[in-house]
Parts: sequence; structure tokens; C-alpha cells
Amino acid sequence: MKKTFIFLLVLIMAFGLFGCGGGAEPAPEDTSPTIGLVVSTLNNPFFVDLKDGAQAKADELGAKLIVLDSQDNAATEMSNVEDLITQGVDLIMINPTDSDAVGNAILAANEAGIPVITLDRSANAGEVISHIASDNVAGGKMAGEFIVDTLGGAGDVVELEGIPGASAARDRGQGFNEAIATSSIVVVAKQTANFDRAEGLSVMENILQSQPKIDAVFAHNDEMALGALQAIKASGRDILVVGFDATADAVAAVEAGDMAATVQQLPKDIGGNGVATAMKVIAGDTVDAYIPVELALVTK
Repeated sequence: MKKTFIFLLVLIMAFGLFGCGGGAEPAPEDTSPTIGLVVSTLNNPFFVDLKDGAQAKADELGAKLIVLDSQDNAATEMSNVEDLITQGVDLIMINPTDSDAVGNAILAANEAGIPVITLDRSANAGEVISHIASDNVAGGKMAGEFIVDTLGGAGDVVELEGIPGASAARDRGQGFNEAIATSSIVVVAKQTANFDRAEGLSVMENILQSQPKIDAVFAHNDEMALGALQAIKASGRDILVVGFDATADAVAAVEAGDMAATVQQLPKDIGGNGVATAMKVIAGDTVDAYIPVELALVTK
């Protein structure tokens, strides 16, 4: 009888160790919201800051953030959105490469039932829950008014435009031209440099050769402004340069007296507000269709 009892006890212990009720408990399923962020390019300090702001807020709020770089290519952008759809993210934030071209990507997300938020640049097609950006028209006006005041209301100006079709380029140009419309400022050259520093250098070199008199340059972003500044320095000419974004390099150039001014956006706030808004949408809350982020003019 004693042996039988011991045998049964051994069986019970063995079943406890190796049976269906034993072993470590399975890891709890991760229920954190997953947010996709498709950035037009990470080869630009402004968008790196936007990404960093989004990541910091995601870490703070307990969300998983998947960041994909479109490399300023609409086809890559579409592929990135399709990748996020396949992964089944809860929401997609997108900083469009082009306000028109991004429409198909947003429509794909709409079809998959995934809500979309746009950052910095708007979209011209598809359903977007909220758009988070600085007021680019107001920023362009701010730059234009500064140039008008500094030049005393008259002079010859070059406008370096951003990527054609991007809402930021359109809006900044609109605000700038509205600001100078009632002055005697003349835009003697207007050409795109695609928000790129190297292109800003190349385009400005060509304009300097064709335009004997230039008093100021307004560039739609700091990367183009810094490229233009490099060309101007090499030419030995004295020309006022105003940029847009207040990146670290541009602010340093303003402080050094090389650039006259830059319009300050807060890209980290744009990214952070994007994630905060995304979490509200995922929770089923109602959010504003447009959420503005403040800006200011940085001068020496």
C-alpha cells in the first residue's frame, strides 16, 4: 500500500512538471497601439527632428512606432504605405513627398480601413482624419515682410522653390508673394531646387551668373538657403538670405551673420502632436481636422 502511494505521488509530481498545466506561463500578448510613420526623406534635418519628436512621444505614451523613409520618391512612398497596411498597423501618419502623388497611398489606407494623419504637407486626395502642420502661408508672409522691411520696400529678389506639388512649397510661396505684392520688390528669378542643399547651390550659381543685381534670396527651406549661401559666398557678392525651418545649421548661420533670418517651425512638435493625435483617434476620440503648430522668425 505504501509503495502504491509513493508511485501515485511520483505520477502526480511528474504530471505537474511535464503535463499541460506545468511550465512557464505564456508571455502576455503585446496590445500596444502600432503607428506607422512614412517620412518624405530622412536626408533632411527637419524631417529627422520630426521623426525624433514622434518617437519620443510614442515612447512616452506606450505606442510602437514604425518609421519608413520614402527618399523623396512617390513610388517608394506607396510601397511604404502598402508595407504598413500588410503589417496591420492601427494608424498611418504620412509626411507626403508630393501632395498630389500621395493620394493613391492614402486611398489604399482608406480601403484597408486604416486612419491617416498628414504631417507638415497636406494631401489633395483621400480621406485624412487630421492634418498637423505650421501655417506655411503665414510663414511665407513673415519672410516676405522681413525682406520688404530690410530692403526698404524695393529691390530685386530670387525665390528658390521647394518640390513642385508639395503643399509646403505652394503655401510658402503664396505667403511670400502676397507679402511683397504691395511693395516695389521684383522677383527676378524663381526656380525650384527641390528642398535640397546641393541643388540650392547649383541653381543659385546659375542665377548669379544670369542676374547682375540681386538684393535678397528667399528659399522655401533652410537646406536650399544654405546651398544658396554657399554659392553667394563663393561669388563674393553681398546678398540677403532668408530661409525656412530654423534647422540647427541655419540658426548657426543666422547667429554668425551669414543668413539674415529663418522662419522657425517646430518639427519635433509636429511629430509629437502627430502621435498624440493618433492615440486619440485609435481610442475613438474626435480630433480637429487641422492642428496648427506655432512658428516665429529667427534673426540675429
